[in-house]
Amino acid sequence: MAAIVGSRRVGSKQRKAINKFLINKVLPPLFGLFVFLMLWELLCLIPSFQLPGPIETIRETWDPFVIHPFFDNGDSDKGLGWQILTSLGRVALGFSLAAVVGVVLGILIGSNTFLYNAVDPIFQVLRTIPPLAWLPISLAAFQQANPSAIFVIFITSIWPILINTTVGVQNIPQDYVNVARVLRLRKGNYFLKIVFPATVPYIFTGLRIGIGLSWLAIVAAEMLVGGVGIGSFIWDAYNTTTETNMSEIIIALVYVGLVGLVLDRMVAFVAQKVVTTEQK
Repeated sequence: MAAIVGSRRVGSKQRKAINKFLINKVLPPLFGLFVFLMLWELLCLIPSFQLPGPIETIRETWDPFVIHPFFDNGDSDKGLGWQILTSLGRVALGFSLAAVVGVVLGILIGSNTFLYNAVDPIFQVLRTIPPLAWLPISLAAFQQANPSAIFVIFITSIWPILINTTVGVQNIPQDYVNVARVLRLRKGNYFLKIVFPATVPYIFTGLRIGIGLSWLAIVAAEMLVGGVGIGSFIWDAYNTTTETNMSEIIIALVYVGLVGLVLDRMVAFVAQKVVTTEQK
């Protein structure tokens, strides 16, 4: 009897937790989305409003862009799934390079006051340059579209990673440094036991900002370099603008937004796990 009562209590707690999750986390976004779509559809009733509504957008792009995202007719005539994957490949390479270089340089610069004072003014100037301003330089240097787009991703995402890592190293509590001196930790152990755990939250803050900027930059860069990629798809659709193409642009923007959300949540999830592990 006690076991039955206990199982009922557990089941009741689970139901309450599920209901709380639905009320607090699921219903508000769905309500917000519903209101947004309704307002969008109502705006389309205005004669001067030239964009298609949500219903028309879905109807015009359902086949093949929604239900067949991985169709391939050769050249750049590919489904949005292939366009997204191509863009993600460029982002993955450029962002990974930026993460490695940014973290290493950030630790070195944050640990050396003279080096920080020497390079900080240069970095502050470079980081304010818009991402697309680097594209002509990268095209001149690499002579190819793909490495040029990857370079734009790298130069865009490295600054938040580098700066946040530097700040994290500079804000290591003095007590940690004193303990390391007392224990006479070697440089390798000092990094693993002191520097890395103390700077992990800063590093992942930079990574989270960097991945968002990377995704923004690749869409803009691909609009200019052409080829296969979600940015190129949007630009090509715009240059051959018809009513149907406007729907294709809108559905592509939805894909871009959803992928950006997933990337942000992935980095946040990894950050939470790593920070929790380091705190233990």
